[in-house]
Amino acid sequence: MTLPAAERQPEPTQLTMAWGVHLFTASGAVLGALALVAVSAEDLAKASLLMLAALLIDSVDGTLARKVRVSEVLPKINGRRLDDIVDYLNFVIVPVVFMLGAGNLLHWSLAALPIIASAYGFSQEDAKTEDDFFLGWPSYWNVCAIYFWMLDVSPLFSTGLVALFSVAVFVPHKYIYPSKLTVLRNTTAVGGLVWGALLTSAIVKPEFAEPLYLLELSLAYPAYYLALSYWLGNRGPRSEGDTAT
Repeated sequence: MTLPAAERQPEPTQLTMAWGVHLFTASGAVLGALALVAVSAEDLAKASLLMLAALLIDSVDGTLARKVRVSEVLPKINGRRLDDIVDYLNFVIVPVVFMLGAGNLLHWSLAALPIIASAYGFSQEDAKTEDDFFLGWPSYWNVCAIYFWMLDVSPLFSTGLVALFSVAVFVPHKYIYPSKLTVLRNTTAVGGLVWGALLTSAIVKPEFAEPLYLLELSLAYPAYYLALSYWLGNRGPRSEGDTAT
């Protein structure tokens, strides 16, 4: 007699892969802690690279989790909660501390704006919609922090943007969830890799990147993200003909 799938014991290989994915997700928190240490040592370049590495982990761990079916193999471990804990550290706390260390905020008390706004955003039941969008600005403070520092944005301007994006967390506009796109998923993924390479080059080899305007070119991807979010988020329910390209 064959047991129903829900009653079968996972095989050792399945368990190993599932625990490996959870460990991979949790490793992002280690990178976040190291980034905080780097900020305290005033090594903002190292902190930026650690934030980008943590962002890379977050970009792929969900896909890996779905592929190895971690929720079925390890049903008592809440992978989404683990991901939210790591994301709040890496997308909110670390970059806000980074902005303070880089002098991007007019006053230290203004750090409360993104921290509190994002705490609200992360705690919402519908923070991720049924059709796989983020609802409200998805707290990409790590991206903001890196650009503020590298572009040498004035504290007044960066503080204004922080205030604007903090308000945007509460505005129920849809933003794309790149790993769950049904259209332009591959294009978006490749664009993200190119963006990460350009930004990493600008951090590691500024003497090489500056004449080629690699940092400025990298801004095309955030612009693409916002444009695609506006297009997909406002076109209504997805049709059955939508496919990844």
